[in-house]
Amino acid sequence: MRAVIQRVKHAEVRVAGKVVGAIDRGLLVLVAAATGDSEADARALADKLTGLRVFVDDEGKMNRSVSEAGGSMLVVSQFTLYADLRRGRRPSFTSAAPPDVAEPLVEALIGRLGRSVPVASGRFGAMMEVELINDGPVTIVVDVVDGRVI
Repeated sequence: MRAVIQRVKHAEVRVAGKVVGAIDRGLLVLVAAATGDSEADARALADKLTGLRVFVDDEGKMNRSVSEAGGSMLVVSQFTLYADLRRGRRPSFTSAAPPDVAEPLVEALIGRLGRSVPVASGRFGAMMEVELINDGPVTIVVDVVDGRVI
């Protein structure tokens, strides 16, 4: 699985003009599943995200997790994170898991995250509009393969 994580002051996702998920302070997580990913990958990613210390402490150092900072997460599925641009001008998405495989993995990720912090989400497979106010900015990319962060 691959995720792009952004520390935000506010983020929301809309489908057909209606807000389906929104958070204030927290993490916006754009996530995609690759062919061959498993629930172990979703668990490893969730564990990494909940422990990620990217919020500042009283000394101004990034030393607090989203839960310690009183934040939330907004998870948005985005298969385009697996775009292959090596050939031609049109991206290939053959590395992205098909929807029937990816959706349960994204749902497993959301469920596991929800055990630790409030979680909102987009709508899998829908055309979405994502709006955010990036905080920092802090943007991190993480890949999980075979249940391990690489």
